[in-house]
This record gives sequence, structure tokens and C-alpha cells, in this order.
Amino acid sequence: MPYQNIDAVISPADLQAVRDAFATISQKLPFLVTLTAEERRRLFKSGPDSLSFVENALAAAKNNPEILPASFDNAGFKKDVELFALLTDLNTRAASVASQLDDTRLAVGSEAMQAASLVYKYVQAGAKTTPGLKPVADQLGERFKRAGKQTKSPKPSV
Repeated sequence: MPYQNIDAVISPADLQAVRDAFATISQKLPFLVTLTAEERRRLFKSGPDSLSFVENALAAAKNNPEILPASFDNAGFKKDVELFALLTDLNTRAASVASQLDDTRLAVGSEAMQAASLVYKYVQAGAKTTPGLKPVADQLGERFKRAGKQTKSPKPSV
């Protein structure tokens, strides 16, 4: 469905249900880890495209156990492959939802910013004739002062 103006509300009960669902995910997957940048860098990379490779390697190990050294943990390897497959599926589903959340947040944020910009223009105009609006206009204008400072490139030193 193409993007259109989003007009939605999340009830407190629905919001709590979504938060509870995230908590349930964390509770049901207590082994999830958070890697440091260094840990990520050192790991052997394995994305969704690697799944068929590890599944084929598992089949080769299962069908030819005599070629593996006795120290090779075939049962542990099998568990890792199965968990990798399950987590790959869950990650794909979660990434899809996360992408939709981000796109929707971006779209609704844009709608809110457009409306807020209109309010700011009205407040600026009203501040010229309505007592007490100048501080509101100044407060709203702070957002654009900060944004302008971030986008300016540093002046070269001579």
C-alpha cells in the first residue's frame, strides 16, 4: 500500500501489549548477547547467505562422521546450526517490523514537523501583535538555531 497521511492512535492497552511482547521476546531468548565493536570485528562473519553453507556442512558431518576428529563436537555443531537457522528467521521477521516502525516513525515525524513549522510561522506572525508570544516564538526558533549550527561547515583557518 502506498504511503498516505497516517492518522492513527495507539491505545494505552495496545501500547502495553506491544511492550509486553518485546519483554516476552527478551524473556524467551535469555541467551541473547550484546557484542562490542571489537567482538563483532573478530567474529567469523555469518549472515543469512551463510545458512545454506552451514546446513550443508552439517549434512556432510552427519553423513561422514569418520572424517571428523574425535574432538569435533558434532552434537554442539548441530545445535549451533539449528539455533542459527531459527535466529536467522526471527531476525528477518524482526528486521521487517523494525523497518516498518522506522519508516512509519519517519513519515509521522515528517507530518508532525510540517504542522509544527506552520504553527511556528503563525506564532512568529502573532508575536508581532500579541503580547506574550515572543518568548514562545524564541523557544520554537531554538530548534532551527541548533540545526543551523550542525549543518554549517567549519571555516578554514588561514
